[in-house]
Amino acid sequence: MKHVDVTVVGGGLAGMIAAIAIARGGRQVTLAAPSSSKPDGRTTALMDQSIRFLERLAIWDKILPNAAALSTMQIVDGTKRLLRAPTVAFRAAEIGLEAFGYNMPNTALIGALDDAVRSEGNIARIDAAATSVDIRDRGVTVTLDNSETIESSFIVGSDGRHSMVRESAGIGLKTWSYPQSAMVLNFAHSSPHQNVSTEFHTESGPFTQVPLPGNRSSLVWVQRPEEAAVNATKSMEELGRLVEDRMQSLLGKVTVEPGVQVWPLSGMTAQRFGKGRAALIGEAAHVFPPIGAQGLNLSLRDVMVLTEILSDHPQEPIRASVGDSFDRKRRVDIISRTASVDMLNRSLLSDFLPVQVLRAAGLHVLSALPPLRNIVMREGIEPGRGFKIMPSMLPDKLRR
Repeated sequence: MKHVDVTVVGGGLAGMIAAIAIARGGRQVTLAAPSSSKPDGRTTALMDQSIRFLERLAIWDKILPNAAALSTMQIVDGTKRLLRAPTVAFRAAEIGLEAFGYNMPNTALIGALDDAVRSEGNIARIDAAATSVDIRDRGVTVTLDNSETIESSFIVGSDGRHSMVRESAGIGLKTWSYPQSAMVLNFAHSSPHQNVSTEFHTESGPFTQVPLPGNRSSLVWVQRPEEAAVNATKSMEELGRLVEDRMQSLLGKVTVEPGVQVWPLSGMTAQRFGKGRAALIGEAAHVFPPIGAQGLNLSLRDVMVLTEILSDHPQEPIRASVGDSFDRKRRVDIISRTASVDMLNRSLLSDFLPVQVLRAAGLHVLSALPPLRNIVMREGIEPGRGFKIMPSMLPDKLRR
């Protein structure tokens, strides 16, 4: 029977990053997750705060050659409604950054994380799935499908929306669904993207192009389920013409690459994000639509906070209250981000005129007021970062 400080259950992106960060903080970690041979053709956009975290973990330099900068992010009203918002461009240079973040293939990110896990002396990786989890006041026992048992002082549930760790901790959840599906694909284009990401707002949801290295981009296209089902049956040539048309030919001729995927959209929030000797991160804690590149960035903030707690006096035993501390520290960020993404998505679907007026007016204000746009951009990449600069925007008399 193995005994370690922390067991991380789940070997996805969030789970691997959590294992690396906690191990670098001085704790002995076991990462329990079955290996996957299924290729992941998706991409991930990480914002500046997440990039700086990966830099501190000495991982980012290995990913950078396969990543494309997001220097400008623009919103285009692609609806045919009477009240349409102006195009709003957010430029990283306005807040002193070269890029808001970077977009990269998941294969590059997974490869770098795999290498880091293997080379980290404080991590023991076990290629097996958890079959039972027993969380007690004095410790945690995890039984694996290879008959091994792990004893640890703390457990991190990174085992997805059907989390065994969450269930074993007795934590409930709230779930909801949307009348939408997300089509995810990569495509080549004849004109350069110039590191500009464009999000078209349509009546069925956002249509978001994100740069990749070279003349390539990734696309998350939120559609009505019946529309997505029909589009998924089209040939690559037909789909390419459709994507080009929806993009108003901004990037010239489009060539869709094989590997198109369609996912039904839903949301989920755990009633708690930690309890006793357990913490939930990633999709074990929160799930929402792929809007505004918030998903993995929110998960990395989970990891940052948890690592800070566990790395405080790493030579001392892990307290039985760490999960409760983690829950308190993460609650505001997770609930506010989930609510804002949900509200934006539902506003696009709404035919209620006052909702359309508010959405259009909000984008008008952002377009017309650079100081407000500056705050929104900073908040988008790091919670609290925008409001820190508000005192400097006040007149000298008020600051005194």
